[in-house]
Amino acid sequence: MRVTEAPSPNFDDRGRNVDMIVLHYTGMKTGAEALARMRDPEAKVSAHYMVERNGDVFRLVAEDKRAWHAGVASWKGETDINARAVGIEIVNPGHEFGYEEFPDVQIGAVIALIKDIRTRHDVSPAMVLGHSDVAPRRKEDPGEKFPWERLAAEGVAVGPYGGDGSGGEGVSCDDALKRLQAIGYDASAGDHAAGLLAFQRRFCPASLGQGFDRRTKAALLSLAD
Repeated sequence: MRVTEAPSPNFDDRGRNVDMIVLHYTGMKTGAEALARMRDPEAKVSAHYMVERNGDVFRLVAEDKRAWHAGVASWKGETDINARAVGIEIVNPGHEFGYEEFPDVQIGAVIALIKDIRTRHDVSPAMVLGHSDVAPRRKEDPGEKFPWERLAAEGVAVGPYGGDGSGGEGVSCDDALKRLQAIGYDASAGDHAAGLLAFQRRFCPASLGQGFDRRTKAALLSLAD
């Protein structure tokens, strides 16, 4: 895998070991525009890597530094996601500018990059997350078109729930909420809608917006275990 250096000034000291990878889409019209923004000191945003639609990979920030990509976020109660994560921006215009399918060559490069990162850091497949997973109230990237199942097939991420909902009938809503929280989502009682939607978008999109339906409960049961 060839990586082009494109240094960004937008980083600071990490202060801890990496145990997470966060995937984003750029949400801008072009990759060049996104790359320029992440290298602009006035923008105060960055990621460690950006993957173009043709599979080209750019490194903006060294992995031992803290890039500024996750923003206000949390996972299992921890809020400084940037300190523990490598951030990968994947070029896609996103929902604002005409959300597109992710080309095969681009996803192949993302998978290769994750595998390469994991040779240096202890990141389990369960800790390869989307921006919407760690910031469900603000973000929906990399979105419903991102092929998590391809990453799962390569052993680098957890894929969508593939069952028919069997077993979900016996799970109470309270227990389902506890499982959502146990997985890592910011989903406190009475304020769990955004976290639940993020979970459904990632793991059971057929139930998106359907609350704690049978399929969602079964998916939570499966993934929490």
